[in-house]
Amino acid sequence: MTPIQDHPLRYTLANELHARPFPVASAPCTVIFLAIKKSETAVARNRSDDIAHLTDLLDRHGAQHPQPDATHYAGQIGRHWLKWEQHTEFVTYTAITQNVSDRAFNPADFEVFPQDWLSASPGQRITSVMMRVVSRPQDQAVRAALSDWFEPESLAVSCVLDDAAICASDFRIDPAGHMRFALFVSEGTGRRRTGRVIQRLCEIETYKAMSMLGFARVKALTPRIGALDGKLTDLMGQMTDNTAHPDALLPDLLSTSTELETLSARCSFRFGATGAYEAIVNQRISVLREERFQGGQTFADFMMRRYDPAIRTVKATERRLQALSDRAIRAGELLRTRVDVERSAQNQALLESMDRRADLALRLQHTVEGLSVVAISYYAVSLASYLLYPVTKAGISKGMLTALLTLPVVALVWWSVRRIRHRLETQSG
Repeated sequence: MTPIQDHPLRYTLANELHARPFPVASAPCTVIFLAIKKSETAVARNRSDDIAHLTDLLDRHGAQHPQPDATHYAGQIGRHWLKWEQHTEFVTYTAITQNVSDRAFNPADFEVFPQDWLSASPGQRITSVMMRVVSRPQDQAVRAALSDWFEPESLAVSCVLDDAAICASDFRIDPAGHMRFALFVSEGTGRRRTGRVIQRLCEIETYKAMSMLGFARVKALTPRIGALDGKLTDLMGQMTDNTAHPDALLPDLLSTSTELETLSARCSFRFGATGAYEAIVNQRISVLREERFQGGQTFADFMMRRYDPAIRTVKATERRLQALSDRAIRAGELLRTRVDVERSAQNQALLESMDRRADLALRLQHTVEGLSVVAISYYAVSLASYLLYPVTKAGISKGMLTALLTLPVVALVWWSVRRIRHRLETQSG
């Protein structure tokens, strides 16, 4: 009996759900996080360069290499546990070291990633994090540490996962060039739960930084979008006031529409990515199940005040750009309708002119036919008179003969011309 056949991707897709496990950590430990993104064409980058850069770091510690087409890696490098992940636009490195330095957020802790290795990176740093994970002391000691480590004005701190830990950050770049996060783990919190909190905090910072790229793009585009908006409005005004001929408006309208479509095409991916990253940030914050710590602002509060306005600006610009493109399309349709109406009027006038000319031509033709009948009849009567000249000897005068011949000849000529014209009309019809 032949067993049922599996889809060729069944095991691959099922294993993908378990391919990137959360890190496992316990307090005290130090977490060093790095996200690298190529400045241009990050989505279409050569991903083998990412693996080559990881392999270089592993070779320095004699660690095992990843698979050639790997998108994630986890293993020990020296005294550090390393997790590497490849994403659509960027790659991330997470190094966890047991114990913490005497000096909080010591820049020397970042030396897990050597300077020459960082300089050879195939991309640029989009963010880097130093996270200090310690056991949770008394709340007064937590407050004192936060006041010493972070900027109070922008400090976000909250109890997470039903008081399993306290996490905090001011989302500022410190003098060493890193974001600072503090995690105070409550007694009884397991290593896996601690690892999940670490992962969530790193993801919040990474996707926040990536989504803000959309805001930077919007700030650069806003002046040009405003200029195109004014230009399109001016063109619409000229169309309404009939102050310019459609042929003069068409080139400007086409150039404006083309530029708007180009901007939309170039920004569509970044706008879409910004929306996706923003959703991830909000989702990661929601799963932390935050509760206020001593009345301070939570991560959700910080994002609502500082992050959401930037994202709303991106979304508003996306809608504005789409609305401008739609306006340009409608303006083009209106201009095309106006041109069609004017051309229809011109065609109608041309047809009327052609009718008048045809009527004149018909009258002229009738006149020419009449003259032709007279001329042909004159020559025909003359020829017939010469043919019948001998009859004059029988007592009929030459004048009488001509008079007798004129009417029959004219009638015959007129009949022949009408017959010829009728035959031509029948053939042409």
